[in-house]
This record gives sequence, C-alpha cells and structure tokens, in this order.
Amino acid sequence: MDALEILSDLENCFPYFQPIFSADEQLVIAYEVLGRYQSEGTVISLGPFFQDDQIPDEYKLEVDFLLVNKALEKALELDEDISICLNRNAELLMYGNGEPFLQQLLEFEKKGLSLNRIVLEISDRHYDGDLDQFDHLLQYYRTYGIKIALSSIVKASHFERIAELEPDILKINLEALKSTATGMNFNDVLFTISLLARKIGSTLLFENIEMSYQLQFAWKNGGRYYQGFYLHPPAGEFVPRDFLRHRLKEKFHDFISYEKRKLEAVYLTAEFFQAKIHDLVLKNKKLGYEGLFQAIVKEMDQVAFRMYICDEDGFQKSSNFFKGAEGWFLQEEYKDKNWSWRPYFLENIIKMRNERKGILSDLYSDIETGETIRTFSFPMNGNEYLFIDISYHYLFEHDQLL
Repeated sequence: MDALEILSDLENCFPYFQPIFSADEQLVIAYEVLGRYQSEGTVISLGPFFQDDQIPDEYKLEVDFLLVNKALEKALELDEDISICLNRNAELLMYGNGEPFLQQLLEFEKKGLSLNRIVLEISDRHYDGDLDQFDHLLQYYRTYGIKIALSSIVKASHFERIAELEPDILKINLEALKSTATGMNFNDVLFTISLLARKIGSTLLFENIEMSYQLQFAWKNGGRYYQGFYLHPPAGEFVPRDFLRHRLKEKFHDFISYEKRKLEAVYLTAEFFQAKIHDLVLKNKKLGYEGLFQAIVKEMDQVAFRMYICDEDGFQKSSNFFKGAEGWFLQEEYKDKNWSWRPYFLENIIKMRNERKGILSDLYSDIETGETIRTFSFPMNGNEYLFIDISYHYLFEHDQLL
C-alpha cells in the first residue's frame, strides 16, 4: 500500500462501522471503527497501512486522526448508550505521552459525546517500550470513563497481561476455531480465559463470527458481545439497533434447545450410573476392592476404562483397575496417592457425602491418555468413594455426552 498516495488523498479516507451485538438484548450496543480508502472506485481496508512497520508513525497518526474525527462526528447521531470502539496499537497510543489522542476525544466531549461511550481496543504484543508507562496511561484514560478492550488473547502467554490490565472487555478472535488442529487447544485456553474474565470482571466479546456454529460457540462459552460478517459486515452507515433481534432470538432458541437436550442426556446418564453402581456396590461390597471392580467390569466393560477408590481426603485406598490393550489389570503403584489437589475434588466429596448420590463430571482431558473423558464418582459409605472413568469411545457413541 502506497503511504504517500494515501496521505495526498486524505479526502478519500473514511471510517466504516461494524456493529457489535449483545446476547442479553439482541441489539446493537456498539460499533467498531475501521479505516477505509477509496481508490479508483474500489474501497479497500486501511489495515495493511496501519500494520506496515515501514510506514512512519507520523503518517499513521495523521490518517488515524482524520478517521477518528470523521467517525466520532458521525457517532453524534447515535443513541447515547451505543459505544464506539477505536483501535490503537501501543506505539501510536504512546505518541506524545497519549495526550493528542485524549485531547481529540475531549473536543468531542464538548460536543456532547460522553467519554463513557469510548472503548479503546489495544494490542501491546509487539510493543518494545516501557510497559509500566503504557499501563499508567491506560489507567489515566480510565479516569475519564474510557473503557479498555484487550485484543488477540487466545494464547496462554497473554494471561499475565490480562491480569495486570484487568480490561473491561476481552476480545476473542474466532479465526482459530476454523482449524481442527488447534480446536481442542483453543477450547482449553478459552475455558481458562473465561474463568479469568469472571474473576476480574471482564466481558467477553467474540469477533470474526462468519458462520452459525461460531455464533453458537461464542454463546456457549460465555460471550456477551458478538461481531462478524455472519451478523453484519462493516459499512459506511449505521443499522437499526434491532434489525437482527428476531433472527438472534431464533438462533438463541435453537442453541438453548440443543444445550437442554445435552444437559438432559447428562442428567439421565448420571441417573443410570447411579442406579447401576448402587446396585453393584450393594451386592458386591464384601468382595473387597478387586472383587468389586471385577463385578463392575462384567456390567460396564464397554463403558469404563479405569476405576479406583479414595477416602474423603483424596488418598487412594485401592490400586487402579485399568483397561489396557490386552484387558483389565491392576496398577498397584497408584495406591496411597493423593488427589485432593484436583479442581473440585473436595467440593464433590462434600456434595456426594451430603446428597448421598453420585456425580457425573464435566468433560475434561485425561492426564495420562490425553482423551476427552468424564468421571462418575459414587459415595460407597462414609469414607470411601468410587471413581469410574468413562471412555471416550462410550461418549462418542452417546454423542450428546460430548
């Protein structure tokens, strides 16, 4: 992209607006401002211009200043509860210690644009400057009511920055979901991000939604805000706030119905295991651990691949009974190991002890096999708890459990 051509033709630089929709109201709640340039009748993105390290920051700032001016001038016609998202990388934001950008916003505040409506989307992935100074600037902006969104955070290495900045919005790019090779890793990282977001009070915004299944993925994984070509492409004009409301309601209804069916399947499976294991334990508890395992295998050979017994403090009282390539065998080295450090272990023990019934776990990756599994835990008596790991093969055959 020829930077000098753009700088000499600034009247053909203008903002496009991509709507952002909310899950709770199914309305447009914000617009992201994106730079465009018209050349010989063709509208092209200014993204490559701003991302080109060979173009001086002064050139980028001149174009950015123009785009923000045009965008905020047009935003004055929007409802007062619709936010405007502006993108800035760390280098440009730090120019002039961040004052030129702030002064530009303050000029529009005089025109009636509340700075509470400004969302500053930042990325500091390639910033070589002083991060402490950069963080101080962001906190300074926040004193004016400006919100901070952190983008490009699908890697575990970004967790520390998320915790440091405590952004108002975490922006998740769904581009990675297209790759089956990265799908499982993406899911794992996203789950961790969603937990972190809940802890620090951040809201998840999913971008690059291009298909229905990506919208469903965003909805299922705690996304409150959505944007992407599937919903609406960037355009030069605003759209009616409710123009997708009916469609989104229908989509959410489908998602909810599908999720209810899956939850119902999990509930019924847990009830089935509860009745089955309760009967087997009652009939075979005098046979000792190995005898009990053998009795369970006769009934659940195609369901389970590992079982063991712990006390309420997580110390393993039995060996593992494990299903290998040549059948079931004992793994005695697991006896006396402690599993209380595992997430939700003690919480589930207390729940089983009080409710006197078993629990079917969420899906998770088994440490040893790497497969996606569930575990059925069952209270045998006051101080013994049976754990049965359910194989991926069984879950796959009963796909509503996946």
